[in-house]
Amino acid sequence: SSNSWSAPFFAGAMTTIVLSVLFRRQGQEKKGTKGHDTTSRSGSTRSTSAPNKLKPGTLMDTPTLNNRILRKAEGALRLRTSRLIIVVERCTNDHNYSAILRTAEALGVQHVYIIAPQVCESTLKSNRGMVDVTHDSVDSENLDDKNVKLHRSNGQAIKLATAAEVQNRANHHLFAQRAVQWLQVQEFDTTKECIDKLRKDGYHIWSTDLSQEAVTLDEEGLRDDDDTLKERNLIPDKLAIVFGTEAVGCTAEILDASDKRVYLPLRGFADSLNLSVATALCVHQLFILDPTIIGAMPEEERINIRRQWYAKLATQRIQSKSEKASKRRLIATIQRFENMKANVDNPNTPSHQQQIDKVAKIPQLKKELQQLEDDLFAKALTAVEDLVHNPPEPISDMRRADAHRTTYAGKGTKEKNGDAWAGMPATNYYRVEANTSSFFRDRVKATSKDSTEEK
Repeated sequence: SSNSWSAPFFAGAMTTIVLSVLFRRQGQEKKGTKGHDTTSRSGSTRSTSAPNKLKPGTLMDTPTLNNRILRKAEGALRLRTSRLIIVVERCTNDHNYSAILRTAEALGVQHVYIIAPQVCESTLKSNRGMVDVTHDSVDSENLDDKNVKLHRSNGQAIKLATAAEVQNRANHHLFAQRAVQWLQVQEFDTTKECIDKLRKDGYHIWSTDLSQEAVTLDEEGLRDDDDTLKERNLIPDKLAIVFGTEAVGCTAEILDASDKRVYLPLRGFADSLNLSVATALCVHQLFILDPTIIGAMPEEERINIRRQWYAKLATQRIQSKSEKASKRRLIATIQRFENMKANVDNPNTPSHQQQIDKVAKIPQLKKELQQLEDDLFAKALTAVEDLVHNPPEPISDMRRADAHRTTYAGKGTKEKNGDAWAGMPATNYYRVEANTSSFFRDRVKATSKDSTEEK
């Protein structure tokens, strides 16, 4: 049915949220600050003070915290690991693919390897081509249900999909793209290429497997399988855990190359889980088995990631409204011309010279966009370089303050669920005074002034 895709998506999303909360509370050094009170639009006052049970020194997220966005980024970075790599082999469902990426980001796994990757947008197509969801928002006009159709991962169109389902699919893809901003995703055309890369970098390979040859992914199962583990850690210093396709699991090629086959013990009639749910549970289990994985990353790699993250955060905030509008118009023009290209390239569809001329401009427009983004990133990089080596104290509890928990649900959805959602922090409006944009813009001005004076 047209709702068949929603089960894995919501299952994966909810599992990720629950596990990330559990995970963040484990193995962390907690440092802190006091909370505050925030007033909603309705006039009621909700206390967002940190609970008294927090350990002394825990730094909580608050709207008035200086350098808040950098502290939050630093909090995530300190918990990132490169000891563990998630490998996804031939995933055929775009919802699972994008949910796995969100899970990796939420649990702090920096590297994800994708073998024969699924193109997320291939399941969201208009009569002018695939819908672009890689930017900051999804154009509702471009998602008109008369022009855009949902497709299953096998290419079959979902004929009865509603406009709301099309919007949900686009938003799901957009959230996955946002998660990828903070990950390093490497793609491989073949399983062999991925295996060779892992071996070269010194990673052990564990593949998830439902066969009776697999060992249970718990302390008892791992120790029983390997007597030498009595003298060392359960988890190798470098580990890649592989998850196979939804229908048949890992290929014989990756299973034969694996150092170990593992499975998560289940207790019901169902002997398997949704792929994204299985990924979340197995990865979380690895962190439980060996908490030293958390934050395990060479300092040089952490500094390089910090440089990229800080600059990226700055680029999102230093542009003026007019500069943002110009960039959006340029992106929209490129998308419109690329949609025309499908007609121009079709020999059975008549094309006007004006359309052909516009399509010919695509390379130049893309070059302009790339130059704009490169210049912006270079400016941002200069502004944050000193912070890369002297970062602010990180937030040590990643939970957001109520003032930053506003839901992404639209106005209509909020109105529809008004009674049920009444008084919930995620649906209230909070006035937030702190402005991180001004912080970054001031630094850009300062670095530009210093550069001018040196000349």
